Amino acid sequence: MVLIEPHYADEQQEQKATNATLTSSETTPASAASSNVNGEDAASDGFETASERDVDDEEEEHHVNNQQPSEQKAFDSYQDALNDEQLKEKALAQANDAKMEGNKLFGNGQFEEALLQYEIALQITAEMPTAVEFRSVCHSNRAACFLKQGKYEDTIKECTKALDLNPSYIKALVRRGEAHEKLQNFEEAIADMKKILEFDPSNNQAVKTIRRLEPLAAEKREKLKEEMMAKLKELGNSVLGKFGMSVDNFKAVKDPNTGSYSISFQR
Repeated sequence: MVLIEPHYADEQQEQKATNATLTSSETTPASAASSNVNGEDAASDGFETASERDVDDEEEEHHVNNQQPSEQKAFDSYQDALNDEQLKEKALAQANDAKMEGNKLFGNGQFEEALLQYEIALQITAEMPTAVEFRSVCHSNRAACFLKQGKYEDTIKECTKALDLNPSYIKALVRRGEAHEKLQNFEEAIADMKKILEFDPSNNQAVKTIRRLEPLAAEKREKLKEEMMAKLKELGNSVLGKFGMSVDNFKAVKDPNTGSYSISFQR
């Protein structure tokens, strides 16, 4: 009779192998789950998803676009103001060049050409409020040209334009007064000289001119009165003649104190 002994060692080995397999099968899913969870946390902590990035980009672009119009508008306004100022400075420089050329031509006796240059300067600065004094000088210079040419009415017109821009411009007053004197407008010339003395009481030229012109003005007034009386006499004779009378029947007597006249009838 043969006795078979149980192989305890083999059974123990098989049991260990079985336990190892079970252990492996239980721990593997847990590790994978742990790895998956850790992976999601890493992705969440270290990176952003495409949808999140798109949203952030849109918000940033919207913010930039909201700021851009106002900033661009401010920059454009500054640029326009800078360009306008530069254009004004350039235009004023051109106008001044024309005036200087006019002065040169005036000095050479080329009055027509000088008038043209002064007119160019005036046209360039026509819409420049800051060029008032400059324009006044150009009008006065044109008056000087007309004065040299003997065009006294034009001289008066240009001087008046200059004085409208700058009422205290003494040169314009002097030239207008001279033109008035040439036209025998003695009262007007005296008025300009008196205006000069308001701004410059020590102006000897104005004082001398007034003294010289006052007798001429008085003489002209008397002459105008005589001419007026002659015209009235002629008119009176044409009317009184129908009644057999004339103005000789009426005598005008001047009052030496008042300068007025009184009329008396004589047969």
